[in-house]
Amino acid sequence: MSIARAIASPLRRLAPVAVRQPSRMCFSSSRNLQATWGFIGLGRMGFAMAKNLRAKLPAEDTLFVQDVNTAASRKFLEENSQGVRIADNVREVAEKAETVITCLPEPQHVKGVFKQMLEPATLLKDGVNKERLFIDCSTIDPMTSAAVASDATSTGQGIFIDAPMSGGVVGAQAGTLTFMIGAAPEVVEQATAVLSMMGRRILHLGAQGAGLKGKLANNYLLALNNIATAEAMNMGIQWGLDPKALAGMINISTGKCWPSEINNPVPGVIEGSPASRGYEGGFGVALANKDLGLALTSAKEANVKLALGDTAKALYDEVERAENCKGKDFSVVYRYLGGRE
Repeated sequence: MSIARAIASPLRRLAPVAVRQPSRMCFSSSRNLQATWGFIGLGRMGFAMAKNLRAKLPAEDTLFVQDVNTAASRKFLEENSQGVRIADNVREVAEKAETVITCLPEPQHVKGVFKQMLEPATLLKDGVNKERLFIDCSTIDPMTSAAVASDATSTGQGIFIDAPMSGGVVGAQAGTLTFMIGAAPEVVEQATAVLSMMGRRILHLGAQGAGLKGKLANNYLLALNNIATAEAMNMGIQWGLDPKALAGMINISTGKCWPSEINNPVPGVIEGSPASRGYEGGFGVALANKDLGLALTSAKEANVKLALGDTAKALYDEVERAENCKGKDFSVVYRYLGGRE
């Protein structure tokens, strides 16, 4: 039985963004059966996402969790004891869960986890006799994602959807993430119902891989805007302009962007921003640099001409290595440029 047939009926009653449960939601072919879920990757993002997922699921459903950091798995169980089981390995998650969500750091981690889950190609025989729904929320390159998707679908073991997200740890904790999904039209409704338990907006950008391409294009622009904002603010302040006055002018003019308005890199301009907290929290410079690198690699593979990307990457490499910048929010570029704090 295909996933689309198995879950389409109960999910048709759900709103596309906000999941409402008049009776119960179940991904099993019979609504009298309990549903099983899996979540792999309990980092800062994944932990909060899995917590929201467990809170929204029917009490009788079971969520299998797994992370290479066993302490993270134990902590999750302590905080969410009802309906949670720690799997011994990722293969156990794949065998026992009908829907498997992954949230992993790098392409090699996604490759490794899915290799362990999909080999041998006997999931339907060794576990739940149902095609799996795999939703990968990792930010990786589209080529790796396509290869993993092919492994899942070609063996008949499951459907694979890429669903990278935006919103950071704060959004993950609040359940307000935006997911950009790459999926066949017939599984968008099912994926939306699942992701709506962890986020607020679900944007279908096209076929498998489209979610990642959209995410990388956005983060490429964000990385460049962050540098430009730091340079412009530093320029104006060095000329003697008041930081708040300068930012206020930019934010009602054509230079307005997310780094200038929400995540301004100058301490004291935006109360509560990472810059105003010693550049702590926020979007780490290493993660910003990683996403920029993925965007550049993917662009080169597609023969896309870029004018600014390599220069920006070189700068982020330097910022990430600087002792007074590494481990900080990516707006710390302003500090690296010698901006006044």
